Amino acid sequence: MTSTAGEAVVVASRRIGAPAEAIFRILADPGRHPDFDGSGMLRSGASPAVVSEVGDVFVMRMHYERYGDYEMNNHVVEYEPGRRIGWAPRPGRGHPDATAPGGAWGHRWIFDLLPDGAEATVVIETFDGSRMPEDKRAEVDSGRAWWQRQMASTLERLAALCAAR
Repeated sequence: MTSTAGEAVVVASRRIGAPAEAIFRILADPGRHPDFDGSGMLRSGASPAVVSEVGDVFVMRMHYERYGDYEMNNHVVEYEPGRRIGWAPRPGRGHPDATAPGGAWGHRWIFDLLPDGAEATVVIETFDGSRMPEDKRAEVDSGRAWWQRQMASTLERLAALCAAR
């Protein structure tokens, strides 16, 4: 795991014993996200469609102690089948920032898949908060260890899902 202090970028990686295409299918299916979420915040996907291109939007039902139940509208900003997928979350229904001007914080979740032989892939998960307002970047930087634990757990759960296939 690595991180970039002061920029609110947190990166975790793990080698998973599955081909990149199989891992990508899981990542592109919002209905599967709660299965590998290491934070425990995702409750369910509210969008039944699988992500198929940049510009798609999928909704996730979430719960966070500070906000309660809410939704996030995830705008797909990166999409390269079998290689890379990423989205920019924006506050949705029930989120306290949903109606605030500039409510989107500018962060992104990105997964890069690097094949490592025929049946293995290095998965790199990036939380990129470099576009977030300064106060939000500071929160990420001060809670870096928490972010890294959640991301490591996410990759561990993703590996377990792939092993069970």
